Amino acid sequence: MGTSAPGNRTKEQGYGLLILSISLAMFMANLDGTIVNIALPTISESFHISTSTVSWVATSYLLVMVGCVLVFGKISDMIGFKRIFLTGFAIFSLGSFLCGFLPEFLGGFSSLIGSRMFQAVGGAMIMAVAPAMIAAYIPLDKKAKAMSIVMLFAALGTALGPTIGGILTQYLSWHWIFFINIPVGAVAILLGTKVIPASGPKGERSAGFDRAGAGLVFAGLASLVFVVSEGSVFGWTSPVILGLATVAVATLAWFIRHELKEADPLLDLTLFRNRNFFLTNLLLFLVFFSFSGINYLLPFYLKYVSHYDTSTAGLILTSLSFAMMAAGYLAGQLFNRLGPRMLCIIAGFPLIAGYFMMTRLHTDTTILYVVASLLLIGFGLGLMVTPVTTMIMMSVSRSRSGMISSLTGLLRTAPLSIGIATFNLIFTQGVMTIAKNREVTTSSPADLQLPVLAAGFDLAFLLSLVLGIAILVVAMMTRDEVHPDYAGEYRELVKDF
Repeated sequence: MGTSAPGNRTKEQGYGLLILSISLAMFMANLDGTIVNIALPTISESFHISTSTVSWVATSYLLVMVGCVLVFGKISDMIGFKRIFLTGFAIFSLGSFLCGFLPEFLGGFSSLIGSRMFQAVGGAMIMAVAPAMIAAYIPLDKKAKAMSIVMLFAALGTALGPTIGGILTQYLSWHWIFFINIPVGAVAILLGTKVIPASGPKGERSAGFDRAGAGLVFAGLASLVFVVSEGSVFGWTSPVILGLATVAVATLAWFIRHELKEADPLLDLTLFRNRNFFLTNLLLFLVFFSFSGINYLLPFYLKYVSHYDTSTAGLILTSLSFAMMAAGYLAGQLFNRLGPRMLCIIAGFPLIAGYFMMTRLHTDTTILYVVASLLLIGFGLGLMVTPVTTMIMMSVSRSRSGMISSLTGLLRTAPLSIGIATFNLIFTQGVMTIAKNREVTTSSPADLQLPVLAAGFDLAFLLSLVLGIAILVVAMMTRDEVHPDYAGEYRELVKDF
């Protein structure tokens, strides 16, 4: 008895340090996503470029991230998570340094874009394996709590990004929004070297790498992200957008056909024949797709309709992230008692309530109403993401953890980009239609224009409400199922309750 306690404590400390290492990865990835956006106007002024051009600082990163994440998920299953994770951190940290350093001495804005694309390769490697390491190395009874801690750090990175980015940009320079990643990366590399197991999860090993599938999925997803991100800039009927849309459809269709025939595919599409696997992945996609509209459009509402300054708007938006953190922690505590399906169902109700409140915005909406809406949405998201991600990870064998981890990364990233284009299109077309019906023109008084803008936001957020209802329906259709690799642990876990 006396000899086992120290061993247990050592093992617990090992799990804790491993979770911290993974959490730092998600913190840095999410911090980078929000810290960069707030500095774009300053970067635009620094290089004397247009707002559409400077948007490539974000778009170029997203193109590479989405195109590469599935590839590195497969590679991690072949060579182990540790090498991919540590290499990803090293590339991301070096890329961050280059983003801040090179533009001043070599290549100007083009070197910033190149550095961002290099940085995105590291980001894709990190995102591909972070959830997989929880699935592979953390015991089942601690898995949900570990995932909730990781999501808590991710939400914290999202919440702190605008504040830290604003301070660094205002009092130092925009270069420091990239330099701040370097010490975080150094700590994560040192910690990961010590605590991440050297070998990958035990299981079947791939005989080779599906190069054709990797090329097809990169070309298809990158083209798709470019189309939805830049369609409104180039024009939806422009030759560039129509051409790349054709490339996206053709290559993704070819990818699906190729993967179904490939003996060792990049992504095993036959897994989607399992009803529960399909539903849980659909659920994760819908969650981030529904959230994308709020995430993108609400800052514009706060600025142009409610007339809040940038710092106040940023503080209002952080309420969502802190609600996600609280709910994510709660989800980890309740996972073993209620099960993932029930948690997802419960999460659907505050999510729908928050989305409904967003459809009732008007010119006189108070700050308390907006914050209450965001708290409900953030609580629903935080309560949902942990159990649905855990369900997906436990639905396949341990030997495919990297593949499925990268898939969940893709389902968190791609819907945000696709959603921004979708919600923006609904908003702009809605405003134009409402303005035409009310005979409002650009020369009309502001008191007539603001209600039209508010109605446009309400119309766009109506899609989030519809998707929120769909999320609840899909959650009810899922089941608490696990792969045989986890069945023994799961039975023991459930027996305790």
